[in-house]
Amino acid sequence: MGEWTHGADLWSNPGMSNVTQPPSSAAEPGGNGESAALAPAAGSAVAASGASPTFSPLYQQIKQLITQSLQSGEWKPGEMIPSEMELASRYKVSQGTVRKAIDELASENLVMRRQGKGTFVTTHHEYGVQFRFLRLHPDEGEIHYPKNSVLECKRTRAPAEIARLLDLKTGDSVVQIRRVQFFSGEPIVLDEIWLPGAAFKGLTAERLTEWKGPMYALFEGEFGTRMIRAKEKIRAVAADAATAAILSVEEGAPLLSVERVSFTFGDRPVEVRRGLYVTAHHFYQNDLS
Repeated sequence: MGEWTHGADLWSNPGMSNVTQPPSSAAEPGGNGESAALAPAAGSAVAASGASPTFSPLYQQIKQLITQSLQSGEWKPGEMIPSEMELASRYKVSQGTVRKAIDELASENLVMRRQGKGTFVTTHHEYGVQFRFLRLHPDEGEIHYPKNSVLECKRTRAPAEIARLLDLKTGDSVVQIRRVQFFSGEPIVLDEIWLPGAAFKGLTAERLTEWKGPMYALFEGEFGTRMIRAKEKIRAVAADAATAAILSVEEGAPLLSVERVSFTFGDRPVEVRRGLYVTAHHFYQNDLS
C-alpha cells in the first residue's frame, strides 16, 4: 500500500523543542556574531530533563519562536506579521537570519510574502490556499471547489482505530461527518470525517450546510484549528452497494480510496478523513518536492 506526505505541506514539530545554540560558535556564518537569548533557556530544559543536548542553527530557533507566536494567535490568519527589521530587533539577531527563518515558514505555507506589502499569516480563506488540500483535478478545465451535501453530522464515541489516529482514548467524544462532494453537478467524492469532540463543540450539520466555503476555512475561523500538513494513504477499491448508490456508479466500479490524517501546530492530529473518489473524469495529483 502506497503512502506519502504532501511535500509542500510537510511540517515537523512546529512547537519549540529542546534546541540550543553551540557555545562559543553560536553565531551563524555571516550572522554578525549573533547570540539570540535562546540557548540558556533551552539548555536549562535539556539539563533538567537529563537528555543529551541537541543543537539547531540559529535561524531554526528563530523559526520556532515565530511559529510559537503563530500557534498562540499573536498574529492571526490573514494578518501581517512584523517586518524582518522588527523581528530582528525583537530577537536580537540579523535580518538575514530572520529572512532565512521566514523563507522556510513560507515554503511550508505558514506565512505568505506579498510583494511590496509584507508577510502575512496564511489562511484557508485565501483563494490560492483553498486548493492546498484539494488534490482532485478534472481531466479537462480548471480545478474548482466542489459543492457539498452533508449526509450526517453527529457526536459519537471514538472507535479504537480512529482514537489511535487522533491520539485520543477509545470512547472519547468525536464528531463524525458524512458528506458528498459534487463537481459540475456530479457526485464524485464520498467523505467520512472524524474530528476531536473537545475541539469542535457546536459543530452541526446545519452549520456545515450553511457554510459555502472550504471546510478547513470554517475550522480555522470558528474553531481556531488550522490544518498545517496532511498524511495520506491511497489505494484502489471496488464500490459496495451503498457507496455505488450514493455516487451513482455501478456496484463493483473502481474507486480511489484516500485516508488522510491532518495535523495542526505541534504535530497534533485533528482530523481523520476517509474519502472514496470517482476518477472516471478526474485524477488525483500530488506535487512532490
